[in-house]
Amino acid sequence: NPRETASMSETPATDPSDASPGVAPDAAADARPTGPDWVAAFAAALGTTPPTSEEIEELLSLAGTAAHASERLAAPLACWLVGRAGTSPAEAHAVARGIDAR
Repeated sequence: NPRETASMSETPATDPSDASPGVAPDAAADARPTGPDWVAAFAAALGTTPPTSEEIEELLSLAGTAAHASERLAAPLACWLVGRAGTSPAEAHAVARGIDAR
């Protein structure tokens, strides 16, 4: 039946509960801050400065090293440990590479 075939090939409607009330789904996604903007707001709320672009790149690389050497859980916790230890992301990444080489 052509009518049944046409309805089966149509793209399913999106779940209206996925969007913010009164906001179109695309507009809701566009209203979210960028990653750097969110991190800057979070840093301000914590009373500190956000990471530099170089620190962000090093932290992301550290997270990748940790996740690939172990499991996904290690990535955010490794970054948390950088702050807890009070070391730079680059120094911590060098340590992580040494652990990965064991």
